[in-house]
Amino acid sequence: MRRLSFCLAAAVAGLVIAPAALADGPTFVVQGGAGVASRGGAIHWVTVSDGTRGTLLEKVTGGQVNYWIRLRGAWGTPTIGTGVQTGQGLSRDGRTLVLASVSGGPYATPSRFLVVDMKRMRVVRSITLNGFFTFDALSPDASRMYLIQYTKGASSYNLSHYIVRGYDMRTRRLLPGKIADRAEHEKTMAGYAMTRTTSADGRWVYTLYEKPSGEPFVHALDTVHGAAYCIDLPENKGLYNIVLSMRNDDRTLAAHWRSGRPWLRVAVGTWRISYPGSGFPWAWAGAGIGGGLALLAAGALLLRRRRREEVHEHAGQELGLA
Repeated sequence: MRRLSFCLAAAVAGLVIAPAALADGPTFVVQGGAGVASRGGAIHWVTVSDGTRGTLLEKVTGGQVNYWIRLRGAWGTPTIGTGVQTGQGLSRDGRTLVLASVSGGPYATPSRFLVVDMKRMRVVRSITLNGFFTFDALSPDASRMYLIQYTKGASSYNLSHYIVRGYDMRTRRLLPGKIADRAEHEKTMAGYAMTRTTSADGRWVYTLYEKPSGEPFVHALDTVHGAAYCIDLPENKGLYNIVLSMRNDDRTLAAHWRSGRPWLRVAVGTWRISYPGSGFPWAWAGAGIGGGLALLAAGALLLRRRRREEVHEHAGQELGLA
């Protein structure tokens, strides 16, 4: 039976770094690499340094750069994944792209984000927040952005203590309160993002995390209504090779190996876990048991017949009839 645990949304986010390199957490920022892909993957938006203090935001199609704009400052693409990296920050409707600052090094404060109108290819606003924040997700129409906020200890930020905040892109303000799974009592969680998938309408964002203890869980974020759920999963030593995808008209979240071999499924809404093909094959088992019993019966009959023949033969020898 699945356990639904408290979740503050995405787990421990990693360092803000550039150029493209791995970090220790789920959300980091890169320049270069594959960037962030449009729905369907036909277009990739990639940020690269212009060699001075600026950034080029390039439109890449068919492996070639066919358009670019210059941005003031050093900006990169929010990215998740410890294996295949997946760029984030592009709204489902493709009209808005959020970039994060890569200047100042890890844990640089204040935190800065850049909002780009992709239809007009121009910067519409910059966002500056006091404290250490990292990007998490966007609602389908980019009216709300979700951020991970870290608390600061006596001397540095504590990456194991964080909350998820909503940011209203229309009123341009950080919303009060935090996004949390209200199904359980409050409990902080930490982990590393392995992979992510999104529902067809962009409302639900599902991220597979691995806790520091090695236990996996899925973080489900409702970007429209601002709710988060965490679903604990059974142990799996090959999480780096697991992929998430939506099935059954987005009513089922499937976790499977890159080869396509299924691992498990999660029913959206109830969050119940099931295992494809895990039901016991009673029909086959019955056939196998029935066949085995038939063979045993035939063997017993043959043994009894041979034994009777041996007894008759022995008796005949004793009577001098053989």
